[in-house]
Amino acid sequence: MIPRTLFSSDHEALRDTVRRFLENEAVPHHEQWEQDGQVPKALWRKAGEQGFLCPMVSEEYGGLGTDFLYSVVISEEISRAGLTGIGWGLHTEIVAPYIEHYGSEALKQKYLPKMVSGEMIGAIAMSEPGAGSDLQGVKTTAVKDGDHYILNGSKTFITNGQNADIVIVVAKTDPSKGAKGTSLIIVEEGMEGFEKGKNLKKVGMKAQDTSELFFQDVKVPAENLIGQEGMGFVYLMQELPQERLGIAINGLAMAESAFRHTVDYVKERKAFGQPVAGFQNTQFKLAEMRTKLDVARAYVDRCLELHLKKELDIPTAAGAKYWVTDLQCEIIDECVQLHGGYGYMWEYPIARMFADARVQRIYGGTNEIMKTIVARAVLAD
Repeated sequence: MIPRTLFSSDHEALRDTVRRFLENEAVPHHEQWEQDGQVPKALWRKAGEQGFLCPMVSEEYGGLGTDFLYSVVISEEISRAGLTGIGWGLHTEIVAPYIEHYGSEALKQKYLPKMVSGEMIGAIAMSEPGAGSDLQGVKTTAVKDGDHYILNGSKTFITNGQNADIVIVVAKTDPSKGAKGTSLIIVEEGMEGFEKGKNLKKVGMKAQDTSELFFQDVKVPAENLIGQEGMGFVYLMQELPQERLGIAINGLAMAESAFRHTVDYVKERKAFGQPVAGFQNTQFKLAEMRTKLDVARAYVDRCLELHLKKELDIPTAAGAKYWVTDLQCEIIDECVQLHGGYGYMWEYPIARMFADARVQRIYGGTNEIMKTIVARAVLAD
């Protein structure tokens, strides 16, 4: 493997701490959480006590004021352990930044400390039954009425949807203006007219609560508007590169974990009187996967370097998202094949990874949308 140079000794110390925490607090229970369809809120509070939630949030709001790499370390360890039910990444790297970067001082003081502690769990509601990757097609509306907005619409495929205490809702405050009429509004659990639908049953990521959300004449205080009215689409475009880089980071970490599981398996598993690792086909497959993972690692770490310098642009992040998640599915599929029939058994980690990986090419914007973004940049040069 090509050595990584991004992380300091402090980052690696954090990695060891996170790994031990997950081994003790999450790994033994994840199978039960898969049956339950969600992770208990108690785990979030324990994570908050350890400083694992929203470490990038400024110290004045209860965070540690760290760089993005602290979140990367935590996300990588979650993915490597196959703990796809844990939705800390979305809470930390997507929801909190919208509030801190664009929210009023009152919103920051109200929500960020509780997000850091795990007392409040955050979600963001973009996708709708008729609008997935096409954010300009959002139909949910928020109509100004005095010092409130009246929110109507529905959302689906919302990560952390059952556990969420606050939801950033993407809504049209002026439908006549298209994307320029889009705004971001914080809705709290318990607001009259806000209902959580069923916890959706998915092919993979079974421990991750993913929900439908319904808004019927929800009266939301006007101060819950994030930033300026009509600027929501701009804010989304500014923050999506980090979200898409995060998907690539998680996908690569899981693919690397799948590869390590497979190397161990083929060394032990015997067929025709010898270890599966003794066959030339196995060796060639391992060589191909190792090289592809090294290429992806160099690519993603370079994107991370750019992001730390605030130089990661939208097309580059889109390219990382589509290319790495395609590779993730390719690698894990090869790993299942090398496991043979056991690779299709749910008790084997590789089977769970196979089911969990597929959605990576869909959420955060489908890979077809990512290619469109890259193509537009190419043609604009």
